[in-house]
Amino acid sequence: MRYFRRLGPLLLLALASHSWAQNAAPAAGSAAGVVIARDFMFAPLTVTIPAGTTLTWTNRDDEPHTVVSDTGLFRSGALDTNESFSFKFEKPGTYHYACSIHPRMVGTIVVQ
Repeated sequence: MRYFRRLGPLLLLALASHSWAQNAAPAAGSAAGVVIARDFMFAPLTVTIPAGTTLTWTNRDDEPHTVVSDTGLFRSGALDTNESFSFKFEKPGTYHYACSIHPRMVGTIVVQ
Protein backbone atom coordinates (compact mmCIF):
# COMPACT_ATOMS: atom_id res chain seq x y z
CA MET A 1 0.00 0.00 0.00
CA ARG A 2 2.88 2.39 0.82
CA TYR A 3 4.20 1.79 -2.68
CA PHE A 4 0.96 3.01 -4.22
CA ARG A 5 0.84 6.09 -2.00
CA ARG A 6 4.26 7.14 -3.24
CA LEU A 7 3.52 6.19 -6.83
CA GLY A 8 0.08 7.86 -6.88
CA PRO A 9 1.24 11.48 -7.45
CA LEU A 10 3.70 10.36 -10.14
CA LEU A 11 1.01 8.36 -11.88
CA LEU A 12 -1.37 11.33 -11.82
CA LEU A 13 1.36 13.57 -13.23
CA ALA A 14 2.11 11.08 -16.00
CA LEU A 15 -1.57 10.76 -16.90
CA ALA A 16 -2.03 14.54 -16.93
CA SER A 17 1.05 15.01 -19.09
CA HIS A 18 -0.15 12.32 -21.49
CA SER A 19 -3.58 13.94 -21.77
CA TRP A 20 -2.02 17.38 -22.31
CA ALA A 21 0.27 16.04 -25.05
CA GLN A 22 -2.58 14.26 -26.80
CA ASN A 23 -4.70 17.41 -26.79
CA ALA A 24 -1.85 19.62 -27.98
CA ALA A 25 -0.03 17.57 -30.59
CA PRO A 26 -1.05 17.38 -34.23
CA ALA A 27 -2.11 14.01 -35.52
CA ALA A 28 0.61 12.28 -37.47
CA GLY A 29 0.02 12.46 -41.19
CA SER A 30 -2.86 14.90 -40.88
CA ALA A 31 -3.28 17.75 -43.34
CA ALA A 32 -3.74 20.23 -40.52
CA GLY A 33 -1.76 20.67 -37.30
CA VAL A 34 -2.98 22.07 -34.01
CA VAL A 35 -1.23 24.20 -31.37
CA ILE A 36 -2.97 24.88 -28.07
CA ALA A 37 -2.49 27.99 -25.95
CA ARG A 38 -2.99 26.93 -22.34
CA ASP A 39 -1.46 27.94 -19.01
CA PHE A 40 0.30 30.84 -20.75
CA MET A 41 2.22 28.44 -23.02
CA PHE A 42 1.96 27.20 -26.60
CA ALA A 43 1.98 23.42 -26.90
CA PRO A 44 3.66 21.81 -28.53
CA LEU A 45 6.48 24.34 -28.29
CA THR A 46 7.92 23.22 -31.64
CA VAL A 47 5.88 21.74 -34.48
CA THR A 48 7.34 20.10 -37.58
CA ILE A 49 5.00 19.97 -40.57
CA PRO A 50 5.26 19.42 -44.32
CA ALA A 51 4.95 22.40 -46.67
CA GLY A 52 1.33 23.09 -47.59
CA THR A 53 0.03 22.30 -44.10
CA THR A 54 -2.50 24.55 -42.39
CA LEU A 55 -1.68 25.04 -38.73
CA THR A 56 -4.40 26.08 -36.28
CA TRP A 57 -3.80 27.71 -32.90
CA THR A 58 -6.64 27.42 -30.36
CA ASN A 59 -6.80 29.37 -27.11
CA ARG A 60 -7.73 27.15 -24.14
CA ASP A 61 -6.85 29.82 -21.53
CA ASP A 62 -9.25 32.17 -19.79
CA GLU A 63 -7.08 35.09 -20.97
CA PRO A 64 -6.84 36.35 -24.57
CA HIS A 65 -3.74 35.47 -26.63
CA THR A 66 -2.40 36.38 -30.06
CA VAL A 67 -0.21 34.51 -32.55
CA VAL A 68 2.32 36.84 -34.17
CA SER A 69 5.19 35.86 -36.49
CA ASP A 70 8.49 37.56 -35.70
CA THR A 71 8.84 38.39 -39.42
CA GLY A 72 5.30 39.66 -39.92
CA LEU A 73 4.26 36.66 -42.06
CA PHE A 74 1.12 36.02 -39.99
CA ARG A 75 -0.71 37.82 -37.21
CA SER A 76 -3.91 36.91 -35.41
CA GLY A 77 -6.19 39.24 -33.55
CA ALA A 78 -6.78 38.63 -29.87
CA LEU A 79 -8.17 35.12 -29.44
CA ASP A 80 -10.62 34.67 -26.59
CA THR A 81 -11.24 31.31 -24.92
CA ASN A 82 -11.88 28.56 -27.50
CA GLU A 83 -11.25 30.86 -30.48
CA SER A 84 -8.82 29.78 -33.20
CA PHE A 85 -6.50 31.22 -35.84
CA SER A 86 -5.15 29.29 -38.84
CA PHE A 87 -2.32 29.87 -41.30
CA LYS A 88 -1.17 27.76 -44.25
CA PHE A 89 2.61 27.28 -44.46
CA GLU A 90 3.55 27.02 -48.14
CA LYS A 91 7.37 27.30 -48.00
CA PRO A 92 9.94 25.26 -46.09
CA GLY A 93 11.75 27.09 -43.31
CA THR A 94 11.76 27.80 -39.60
CA TYR A 95 9.18 30.26 -38.31
CA HIS A 96 9.16 31.79 -34.84
CA TYR A 97 6.12 33.36 -33.21
CA ALA A 98 4.92 34.78 -29.90
CA CYS A 99 1.85 36.15 -28.16
CA SER A 100 2.03 39.94 -28.42
CA ILE A 101 0.06 40.25 -25.16
CA HIS A 102 2.31 37.82 -23.26
CA PRO A 103 5.73 37.93 -25.03
CA ARG A 104 7.16 35.05 -22.98
CA MET A 105 4.73 32.77 -24.82
CA VAL A 106 6.78 31.65 -27.83
CA GLY A 107 6.81 28.83 -30.33
CA THR A 108 8.53 27.52 -33.43
CA ILE A 109 7.19 25.99 -36.64
CA VAL A 110 9.55 23.92 -38.79
CA VAL A 111 8.22 23.46 -42.31
CA GLN A 112 9.88 20.75 -44.40
